Amino acid sequence: MEPAALKRYRQKLLDLKAEIVSGGDIEIEPGRKDPSAVGSDEDEQPLTEMSQAIASSRNRSRADVLERVLAALARLDADPEMFGLCTECEEPISAKRLDLMPYVELCVECQQATDGPRKIGGRRHLRDFR
Repeated sequence: MEPAALKRYRQKLLDLKAEIVSGGDIEIEPGRKDPSAVGSDEDEQPLTEMSQAIASSRNRSRADVLERVLAALARLDADPEMFGLCTECEEPISAKRLDLMPYVELCVECQQATDGPRKIGGRRHLRDFR
């Protein structure tokens, strides 16, 4: 890979790292807004639990991406010639894929092999809740 491309990907990774770190964790809304209140409002509880689950999921996802960004920066520093090559088959990862996710380690084919076959349409009807 060309030095200019490596520099561009390093900057993308550093920008992504800065964005994630500066954003911090998404605040998880407490179960009770008024700590002096006795009991809870049963109508608000499901919404509060759903908001907490969404915030927690987003925080885990951001932490995962940050970990992958840091690993990509370490790979770039350790062996710049290997950056942009799939860690499984050592074939070049497409520039389009690297532009979208500069922290990826696998090419599309190896990623599909790792993820396994796609599950297609588990639901047949709107009322089918499996």
